[in-house]
Amino acid sequence: MFAKLFQKNTAQQQQPPSPPQPPPPPPPAKDNVSKGGLTLKDINPRIALHYGIPSTASILAFDHIQSLLAIGTLDGRIKVIGGNNIEGLLVSPKQLPFKYLEFLQNQGFLVSVSSENEIQVWDLEQRRIASTLQWESNITAFSVIFASSYMYVGDEHGMVYVLKYDAEEVKLVPMPYHVPADLAEDAFGMSSPKNRSVVGVLPQPSSQGIKVLIAYEDGLMILWDVSEDKVVLVKGNKDIDLKCEITADSHKEIGHKLSDDRSDYESLVKEIAALCWASTDGSVLAVGYVDGDILLWNLSSTTATNKHAAKSSNNVVKLQLSTGDRRLPVIVLHWSSHGPHNECCGHLFIYGGDAIGSEEVLTILSLDWSSGIESLKCVGRVDLALNGSFADMALLHTSGMMGTSGTLVLTNPGQLDFYNDTGLSSSMALQEKRNHVSSMQYPMVISTIEPQLIAAKLGLVFRDGKFSKALSEAISARKAQATYSYGNTNWPLTGGVPSQLHDAEKYQVERLYIAGYQDGTVRIWDATYPTFALIYVLGPEVKGIDVANANASVSALEFCSSTLSLAIGNERGMVRLYKLVCSADDMSLKFVTETGKEVYTLDQGDGPQCTALFSFLSSPINAMQFANSGTRLAVGFHCARVAMLDTSTSTVLFLTDSLSGSSLPLKSLAVFSNSFDLINNSEDTESTIVEDHVRLKVFAMTKDACIVVIDGNTGKGGSYISEMSSGKHLSVSSQKSDTKSESAPAVSCSKSSPLKVDHEASAKAALFRQREENFLLLFCCEKALLLHSLNEVDSDPIQKVNLMKPCCWSAPFKKDDKECGIILLYQTGEIEIRSLPDLEVVGESSLMSILRWNFKTNMEKTICPSENAQIILVNGCEFAAISLLTCENDFRSLSLLFSTPLFVDVLFLFTYDLELRLQRQFTILQKSGNFRIPESLPCLHDNLLAAAADATISLSPNQKITQGASSGILDGLIKGFPGSNAEHHVDLLEVCKNDYAHLESIFSSPPFSKPSIDLAYEQKVVELSIDKGTERERLFEGASTDSQPKLRTADEIKAKYRKEDASAAAAQAKDKLIQRQEKLERLSERTAELQSGAENFASMAHELAKQMEKRKWWNI
Repeated sequence: MFAKLFQKNTAQQQQPPSPPQPPPPPPPAKDNVSKGGLTLKDINPRIALHYGIPSTASILAFDHIQSLLAIGTLDGRIKVIGGNNIEGLLVSPKQLPFKYLEFLQNQGFLVSVSSENEIQVWDLEQRRIASTLQWESNITAFSVIFASSYMYVGDEHGMVYVLKYDAEEVKLVPMPYHVPADLAEDAFGMSSPKNRSVVGVLPQPSSQGIKVLIAYEDGLMILWDVSEDKVVLVKGNKDIDLKCEITADSHKEIGHKLSDDRSDYESLVKEIAALCWASTDGSVLAVGYVDGDILLWNLSSTTATNKHAAKSSNNVVKLQLSTGDRRLPVIVLHWSSHGPHNECCGHLFIYGGDAIGSEEVLTILSLDWSSGIESLKCVGRVDLALNGSFADMALLHTSGMMGTSGTLVLTNPGQLDFYNDTGLSSSMALQEKRNHVSSMQYPMVISTIEPQLIAAKLGLVFRDGKFSKALSEAISARKAQATYSYGNTNWPLTGGVPSQLHDAEKYQVERLYIAGYQDGTVRIWDATYPTFALIYVLGPEVKGIDVANANASVSALEFCSSTLSLAIGNERGMVRLYKLVCSADDMSLKFVTETGKEVYTLDQGDGPQCTALFSFLSSPINAMQFANSGTRLAVGFHCARVAMLDTSTSTVLFLTDSLSGSSLPLKSLAVFSNSFDLINNSEDTESTIVEDHVRLKVFAMTKDACIVVIDGNTGKGGSYISEMSSGKHLSVSSQKSDTKSESAPAVSCSKSSPLKVDHEASAKAALFRQREENFLLLFCCEKALLLHSLNEVDSDPIQKVNLMKPCCWSAPFKKDDKECGIILLYQTGEIEIRSLPDLEVVGESSLMSILRWNFKTNMEKTICPSENAQIILVNGCEFAAISLLTCENDFRSLSLLFSTPLFVDVLFLFTYDLELRLQRQFTILQKSGNFRIPESLPCLHDNLLAAAADATISLSPNQKITQGASSGILDGLIKGFPGSNAEHHVDLLEVCKNDYAHLESIFSSPPFSKPSIDLAYEQKVVELSIDKGTERERLFEGASTDSQPKLRTADEIKAKYRKEDASAAAAQAKDKLIQRQEKLERLSERTAELQSGAENFASMAHELAKQMEKRKWWNI
């Protein structure tokens, strides 16, 4: 059962009024509940933050310049991962798997193809779909021309089409150019099946997009020249001239056998399953087949000397991973050369091709053909044992963004491992087939599985609080050390730009995310910005004290915003109290047990200090709640007993007997206090409150949905409310409960310190007694919602709503700083939003529609709500924050994640599932200053890096730049810009080679429609090669050689020049003027663009100069 306590008169909610004040209005009539102010237009469910890799991950794509990794899933989501905890989640409208996923390199766009052949272009900067195109036929092959906006699409009918993404028009544009399906058979002179599907489209490296290799499912391959519209070469099963056969069986020695036999392939149709270029210049092609064979085709010596395709039989080498007759298809092929100057040596990555029934591994062969493809040697083999079922892989080259090259391997469910090339080479050198190759697992920002996350809490830090500045300074120092340490790790991804580069001296911590784990540890993240940063890890044990059961699992967490105190409860009944900010002189720690209290003096170093340990009852702690500005802590135990702790003196004020006659466990509690602003000095949080003026009410709830109201000062029982186990109605009893206060442990006999109260304390206390009558209490049962007046809890509810589905979690939220609604989460995963106080349904959604999650058991235990209808959830390896309300800046600010705390008294209890188990979600917040709103979410595309790469290319497009020089030039440029990662290394040589501006004219017209350059040249030569007469005669071509001008009559002149009447001439002149004006306008626009570009470049140069001023010459 949830219970929510809020004021009926929201105008009085902002701040406690000073006397004299008119008495509050009476409680509303039970038959007159005001209508809520929440409407459907206020509801807009969406994702604000996401960490972790979905368990349905299936495909990878990598941007080598931006150093971004994209992971497509089977349910229509795309996870984008950069560096420095920068991550994003893109969600497609349809829950469909992705067949293909590729980046438009360095352009900020990602292209995906769904199983229903819908092509989507994602804008990474805006985190949304920019353009879509539904393809009519089944797409069987897809490829993007590297560093361009052009892409090839092959279909089931053998056709290859060209698409272009126009960033200015924000549109996918089908180009007129295409490759007909019948060209291959015409060039090869063979008949084809009715429908020959295209299975691979690979632009040939080093051809600047001019040549593309097209592979068909029946084994036929053609190399097509798009500039000349002709087939350069054709390869197929009948064209195999096998020169060498290599068997790299994992259970046998690697064998080499020379062979000139081609009879085995002439009558067979070898279906192609995978292919890749096995050289950076496109001279060697690796092809994997359905029967498990791998053929390496040497294409370097095959050239077309005329308009017909070359059919010369070239050297072909066959690789086999097993000698068995039945082998798995070759599913994945990737090639990684040993270096830019060593094209004949490298690693071939293979998934599949081994014997059926063998262990699932990723095989890596080390190949060398320095002496020619016919002399190819397999010098080593390594089988990588996978952490799960193989999904996909991506190669990260040294010549790309990272200084560390290697391989990213994706396995199910959602596991990502990085294998360093150095480790692979070392393992290969050992000549052992199944060496253990160490890998680096994807570093999760929020650990959820190992160890398992059990409880979570969202803590708000007041900007004007007493300890806020000290905490911010300490966290800034720790984050600076963590950033330095992170920059030296080997994890390769470095892409993205943080949301806001903050000044460490002015940085203000505003929010903390606290998580408790099964191993007893607690981790704390700075959640002020959308990129969470781990700052503290609290171990289960306190150094210097031997405490039994300290390693027990964390079961409950509580945080006090005013004192920055943290309470940690575990499964063995122990409570640990920490202060995140503590004076250096305060090194005492109190250890309270049922027999006494011991005081220790410990130097706990920097960071949070443990101030007290309570271990007086061996029962799991199910709920905790701070009260009285952190000086009181209510603790609810599994055995249905409640204790009140005085945190200022480390004493136990009272411990009740069991609240339930049947000894059912306590699952939830909450505390209502009227002590605000009664302290003489608002910063003296250690002061206590006189009991006469502080009335604490503790609402405790047991597993059988019984609620007991306890006096929080004395521990005496109050009203007893019982709900029938059926959950259909409440039975209310006005009799007192049988609970009574047990004598506290011996160490708790000391009384509280006297209070310093001003002269207005009594008047304020009287006012608070009146204000208690102005609060409402909301109970949310598994099958019903009930609204009560706080002072009439034992009466019939003001409003009651029966729920059609079993509810498992609930939380209230605000709009415009007023209580306006409640969020219900059902066991089916559906989310329902109701308005307050009328409890009418306003909107509905679900975890499946927002996050593509199914509801799982105990998921509700780790949910953290905020006041602005944001919810933080955990599901397996995934961590997400969603917002349910419409916001003007569309989740770009983190205020959408965590709301500004205002003065509000709330009571919130909850019972869920058929067993009526309970969990507390209660918050009492003081008014604080306005939180600073971060500018935006982290940017997934680094525009500064992209501009630097483009500028460098444009400055020297035709220069031959060596590999070392290219890295130095761009690194020096990028390091001078703020916000860019200094680790970026761009292969400028490769980028400069790929200037694809010429493809626009090629793809803008259909094939065979471009004028032949050779023919035009020949015709021009014929026209100029007239071999007759003198030079003067050739010049005048039959004209009279008489140098005297010939006089013409007026009629002759009119006949030659006046072709139209006066009106037509005027119209023609007007058209020419209009054309001239349009040309001038275009020229003006172009001039403005050039001027803007010059200003941008000047600004970039100025920033670079500022950064380079203090650098020495040897650092440049």
